Amino acid sequence: MANSNQYLIEDLSYTNSWRLFKIMAEFVDAFEKMNDLGPAVSIFGSARLDPEDEYYRMAYDISNRLASYGFNIITGGGPGIMEAGNKGAFDAQGNSVGLHIKLPFEQKANNYITLRCDFRYFFVRKVMFIKYAKAYIVMPGGLGTMDELCETLVLMQTQRIKPFPVILVGRQFWKGLLDWMMEQMVSRGYMKKSDFSLFCMADSSHEVVELIKSKVNLHSFQKNGTACREPDSSQNLA
Repeated sequence: MANSNQYLIEDLSYTNSWRLFKIMAEFVDAFEKMNDLGPAVSIFGSARLDPEDEYYRMAYDISNRLASYGFNIITGGGPGIMEAGNKGAFDAQGNSVGLHIKLPFEQKANNYITLRCDFRYFFVRKVMFIKYAKAYIVMPGGLGTMDELCETLVLMQTQRIKPFPVILVGRQFWKGLLDWMMEQMVSRGYMKKSDFSLFCMADSSHEVVELIKSKVNLHSFQKNGTACREPDSSQNLA
């Protein structure tokens, strides 16, 4: 009689092989939906904030202003900061993109998305955040926000993607983390002080919008009055 463990290994191998097609399908679907999007800004932050929170209101104002200037807005498509970002773009009649992830809690798609992509795999979703964004806005948040921030900084630090503006919103919120990074990571040689140049900080929606306008030339993406993609060499992902 054949060893039962042999069948278990074969079944797992079969499952993993077919999972590749699910992953590929998510990439293809998102690429097809977003390929003609044009210049966009990705906004990250906590899903747990309500509309009365100061950072919710700030995210709304930032996305509303950026959308009125012609930027497309990308969020995770859920509640909290994501909802604020999508709502701001929606109210400005701009493209409001939601990269929705299926989770057992918290993540429910908001009602202000004009272009929606659904994901099962986090890493596929994060590729889309990076590939189509010309700037990152990182609002206060939890582990998911930290994950997205750190991965972006690592990709720029290792030159896997081209540098682009990463703006941490709320100096007081981020101060403790940055102090710890300097005291523990820089002092021990785990990172360089120059790595702090990979991002900047802001405290107001006006400051964020002006930073992006000064660093991203929106007119370079326009052709005959419509949004167009840059050549392949300009793509964030190599």
